[in-house]
Amino acid sequence: MRQSKKAERPDWDEYFLKMAYLVAERSTCLRHHVGAVIVRKKHILTTGYNGAASGVKDCLKLGCLRNERGIKSGERHEICRAIHAEQNAIIQAGLHGIDVSGSTIYCTHSPCILCAKMIANAKIKKFITSGKYSDESFKALFKEVGIAYNIIYSPRLTIKHLD
Repeated sequence: MRQSKKAERPDWDEYFLKMAYLVAERSTCLRHHVGAVIVRKKHILTTGYNGAASGVKDCLKLGCLRNERGIKSGERHEICRAIHAEQNAIIQAGLHGIDVSGSTIYCTHSPCILCAKMIANAKIKKFITSGKYSDESFKALFKEVGIAYNIIYSPRLTIKHLD
């Protein structure tokens, strides 16, 4: 007789953050693989990863302009071909008529200031991450507009499969 294993279930924050890491695997950026998942009431609304605009050649095909020009992480965002994960998740909501106000965004990295502004205007209320991006100017904006910001432990990035 086979003894059953007790499965350890991730809590909700770990669960959704782990999904953000899975979404990040679609990234076409050569510097950072970033994923975002927007959730409200334990339901996924949208996802996004960092990569070039739809229909445009990406850095996997063309190389990284920022690397070629020696631009540091967190600076000169306009040089990059990629749209950030948080931006893509918000754009997907707009394309599909999904209201993200009052939601939580789970992201593999903390946001740049441009993403933070979009998150504020989308009325997202909470940002949860386990990773840091080099730009920390978002913190003052989040505080001013009342967006909760939590850094949690990195999720287990293995998938348990019980036969």
